[in-house]
This record gives sequence, structure tokens and C-alpha cells, in this order.
Amino acid sequence: MSKSKEEKTNVMRVLDQKKIPYTPHAYPVGDAAPDGVSVAKLLGQDRLAVFKTLVAKGASGGYYVFDIPVEAALDLKKAARAVGEKSIAMLPAKELLPLTGYVHGGCSPVGMKKRFPTVFHQSCLEQETICVSAGKVGFQVEVCPADLIGLVGASTADVTAEG
Repeated sequence: MSKSKEEKTNVMRVLDQKKIPYTPHAYPVGDAAPDGVSVAKLLGQDRLAVFKTLVAKGASGGYYVFDIPVEAALDLKKAARAVGEKSIAMLPAKELLPLTGYVHGGCSPVGMKKRFPTVFHQSCLEQETICVSAGKVGFQVEVCPADLIGLVGASTADVTAEG
């Protein structure tokens, strides 16, 4: 049997297991993971509907996941307020894989090693579907935001910087 062109990632397997419909997307990858805006262009997707997954650590020592549009920047003060922390800081890239099981550029809110409090930018609710990483650089999944929020037990808030 020849190798299927559609490679399944752990994220896709979780979505299949939970019977959550999704559309897989693949994009070409060079030596480094492209930034999110480039991924949106490569996929021909609206950049407002392609979300990046960021992981931060709170002053209390807790970890948090934020999913925001690829073009936006996380506002650390708004993000801290959204999760009830005094302050938060971005997780150093070298700590991402051991904590989540994902590499930089392939981090997904679905299927992390542990479940962390997750916040999606509220604009996701304005989209019919959004794209998030499928857990591997070069792969995305397009999912209904409500399905994704329900799956990971997320909340929504305005956590991006203005402008």
C-alpha cells in the first residue's frame, strides 16, 4: 500500500476520536517554520481566521495557552487579567517541547501533554471556521471555533494588543 498523501497528526487523531469535523491543510516548509501570516498566505486563508498558539507562564507558576490571530500580538497585561494572574511572560522556546510536546511553529491547543487553561481571542467567534496548527510544522486544521473551544475547555477574551 502506498503512503497516503494525507498525513495524520496527533491533533487530527484527537479530532477524529472526538468526532469533531475538520479540514486538514498542508503547506510547504523550508529550513525554518514560516510565520503565521506567511502560513495564511500559503493556505489562501483569511489571516483573521488563522490562529497561532502561544504558551505563557504566570507569576503564580501556572502555564496558560493563548490562541490569537496570526497577525496580532499578545497583550501580556490583558492576557494576565483574562486568566486571573498578576502578570505573565512568554514561555522560552526551549521549554515549549518538554512542556507541551510541540515544537515552535507546530504548537496546537489540541493534544498537549497536559491540559492548560486556554483562552482564544474573542474574534474567533466571528469566524465560521478557524485554522490552528495540527501539531506539526507544515500542517494546519480548519475547525469550527465552538468545537475547538469545547474540546479544550477554553474561554474567550480580548487578549491582543491594539493596532
